[in-house]
Amino acid sequence: MVTTKVRLTPNQVRGFWASWGGWALDGMDSFIYALVLVPALRELLPKSGIAPTPGNVGLYGGLLFALFLIGWGMAIVWGPVADKFGRVRALMLTILCYSLFTFLAGFGENVWEVAACRLLAGVGIGGEWAMGGTFVAEEWPEERRKMGAALMHTGYYFGFFLAALANHFVGEARGWRPMFLLGGAPALLVGFIFYGVSESDRWKAHVQRVRSPFRTIFRPQLRRRTLLNAAYVLISIIGLWAGTVYVPTAVTEIAARQQLPAALGPRLGTYATVVLSLATILGCLPLPWLAERVGRRGSLAAYFLLMAVSIPFSFGIAFYLPHHAIKWFFLGLFFLGVGGANFAVYTLWLPEQYPTECRGSAFAFATSVGRFVGAGFTFLVGAGVSHFHTVGIPVSLTAIPFVLGLLLTPFGLETVGRPLPD
Repeated sequence: MVTTKVRLTPNQVRGFWASWGGWALDGMDSFIYALVLVPALRELLPKSGIAPTPGNVGLYGGLLFALFLIGWGMAIVWGPVADKFGRVRALMLTILCYSLFTFLAGFGENVWEVAACRLLAGVGIGGEWAMGGTFVAEEWPEERRKMGAALMHTGYYFGFFLAALANHFVGEARGWRPMFLLGGAPALLVGFIFYGVSESDRWKAHVQRVRSPFRTIFRPQLRRRTLLNAAYVLISIIGLWAGTVYVPTAVTEIAARQQLPAALGPRLGTYATVVLSLATILGCLPLPWLAERVGRRGSLAAYFLLMAVSIPFSFGIAFYLPHHAIKWFFLGLFFLGVGGANFAVYTLWLPEQYPTECRGSAFAFATSVGRFVGAGFTFLVGAGVSHFHTVGIPVSLTAIPFVLGLLLTPFGLETVGRPLPD
C-alpha cells in the first residue's frame, strides 16, 4: 500500500529545529566537560588544596560527573511544568538554565565552584530531552512521528561533534575556561523559540485535564511500564556517563603509555569524540525501520547487545594492547557509538506509552530519576580509576548492566503499530 507523505506545517518544522538545536547544544554542553576534564582538574585541584595526581584527577572527575548526574536527576521537576504550562515554555527554561551555569563554570576558581555549576547545569540539560522529545511526538503527524524522533535524537550527538570542533579550535589553543564560556551560546536559541514556535494543538486540547501528572504515571495501569522505563534508561545512563565520557581520557592515557608526543593526546581526544558522535548519529538513522521490523523492545535489545560487546572490547581489550592500541580502540569506539543510539529508542518509545495529560512527566521521570543511581555508578567508576590508576578496567565493567538489560527488555510494553495515545 502506497501512502502519501504528509507535509509538515511551519510550526512543526520550526518546533523540530528548536528541539533538535536545543538537544544539539545540550550535547555540546554535556561533553565539553569530558573534553576538558584533565586540564581543568590539574589547575583546579591545587587551588582547592588537593594534589593533582592521576588518581585524584580520576576520583574528583568521577565526583563531578556524579554531581552533574544528580542535577540531571533533579530535572524531573520539568515534567509537571511541561504538562501544566506547556512544552515550549519548559523547553526555553531548560535551555536558559544549562546555558547560564555552563557559562559560569568558566569563572570557577576551585573544584567546588565548578562542581556547583555542573550540578545546576545538569538540571537544565536533563530537562531539554524530555521537553523536546514530547513536543516532537505530539506535534508531528503520525505518519512521520517515528522519523522525527530518530532525527531529533541525532542532535545530541551532533553536539558532541560541535564540542570536538570547539576543543580543536578553542580548547587546545586557549585552555578549558573558554570552552565553558562557549557553553553559554545556547541561550541565543531561546529568542527563536519564543517568537517562532507555538504549543501543539494536542497539548492545548488536554491542558485542562492536567491535575497530578506524577500521581497519574503511578496508577496501577501505568506503574509497571513507568518503573521498567526508568530501569531501561538507568542502564543506558551507566553506559554513557559512567563509561563513554571517559573516552577522551582513555585516548590520552593510551597516547602517553605508547610515548606519543604530549601534544597529540588532546588532538586524539578530539578525533575520538568525532568518531563517537558520527557513529551514534549513524546508529540513530535506521531506528524507524528497525523499530517497525523487530519492535521497540527488539530495537532496544539490539542496541544493548552492541553496547555489551563493544565496551569490554574497547576498554578491556583494545585499551591494553601493547601495540596498535589506538587503532583498535578507535574501531571499538565506532561500534560503541552505534550502540549509544539506544537513547533514541526512548525518544520514540516513551511518548507512545502515556496519555497527553501526563506524557511530559512520564518522559521526565523515566529519563531523570535513574540519574541519581547513575551518579553512584559514575562515582564508583571514578573511584575505580583512582584505585587501578587506569580507566580501562573500571569502564569495561559498565558493560554488565547492558547484559542485565537484555533480560529486562521482554517485559516492556510493545507499542509497534499503535498511534500516539490521546
